[in-house]
Amino acid sequence: MKSLPIWVKLDLPKQFHTVCNGQKKLKEGQEVRRVAQLEWNIIKSDIEEPFTSSGLQFVPLPVMHGEDYISLGFLFGARFRIAYVSDVSRFPTNTEHGSFASAVILKTGAGQLDLLILDTLYKTGSHNTHFCLPQTLDAVKRLCPKRALLIGMTHEFDHHKDNQALREWSRREGIPVELAYDGLRIPIDLK
Repeated sequence: MKSLPIWVKLDLPKQFHTVCNGQKKLKEGQEVRRVAQLEWNIIKSDIEEPFTSSGLQFVPLPVMHGEDYISLGFLFGARFRIAYVSDVSRFPTNTEHGSFASAVILKTGAGQLDLLILDTLYKTGSHNTHFCLPQTLDAVKRLCPKRALLIGMTHEFDHHKDNQALREWSRREGIPVELAYDGLRIPIDLK
């Protein structure tokens, strides 16, 4: 069985590794239990350092997931630049405006994102660990990608009606934004 590369910020407890990769001794007559074969990789403590997985380079993007936890989004793709940022309540200054980010997610030119995939939990209001639609659209305007897809929505979104409203917002702001959906495929050349 081929292993799946998994990248994490911290070394995980040994028990978790055993549960996922371990092989239990079988008693006579028991069937082999298939467990995931995971290849654990640790993102260095300097999370601004890129890493390569499956032949593709990823740049970690530190974001706040609440005020007491740093989550990671990721920038990837050479010809077509994509940033995937879920579990975000705020972009720290060093990610959005700092010297690290200025080389990564500029609003124009070679640093402009072709696609921003961004968290949006609820249609209105705010949440302590996630962007909601108002915060998401503010971030989209600040980062100015060529296109944005919104992910992580709750059941309160009406995909058809809310995408219509987003099309109107997109026309006003000049940035195409839409709700993503399960099974969405986007043909792109990442290398």
